[in-house]
Amino acid sequence: MSEDRAAPERTVKDAAPREALRPIRLALAGISAALLFAMMGVTVVDVIGRYFFDAPLPGATELTELLLVGVIFTALPAVCLDDGHVTVDLLTEKLAPWTKPIRVFLVRIVTIGALGVIGWRLWIQGARLSSYGEVSVYLRWPVAPVAYFAAGLCILSALLVLVLVVLRADEGGRVRPPRSG
Repeated sequence: MSEDRAAPERTVKDAAPREALRPIRLALAGISAALLFAMMGVTVVDVIGRYFFDAPLPGATELTELLLVGVIFTALPAVCLDDGHVTVDLLTEKLAPWTKPIRVFLVRIVTIGALGVIGWRLWIQGARLSSYGEVSVYLRWPVAPVAYFAAGLCILSALLVLVLVVLRADEGGRVRPPRSG
């Protein structure tokens, strides 16, 4: 016989912060999906043009690279809100359950620091690229806005993880109810 386990009750108050961030997550995930679909379209058109008409799509490689940057960095804040990062639980499974909130807190602090540093360095790289007037090789598009875009989304991701820390959210962004007593 299987035993039915009741799901922990969640109050409206517990779900409110998560629901407030949901539109941001959905918008960024939607943009990322649209960019991924565009990247697929570029690849399909390029392959069909290359193999059937001996005429590849001009600039397809650069378009794919730029779209890939867009897919990755627009999905990053959504992944951060879901705590969807790839993890390896080789050692943490052996730790006592009471250590989980501490571990989640520490991992988020490290994540905030890492994303902050990456965003800062990308911003500096964008300024450097802008000062050189750097453009892509084939399409001749300016590259600095791409670096600024990635930097901004890294900083946004760090801020969203900070919100999860401040709200004391469990893994997956669920907010823990306040302790009674």
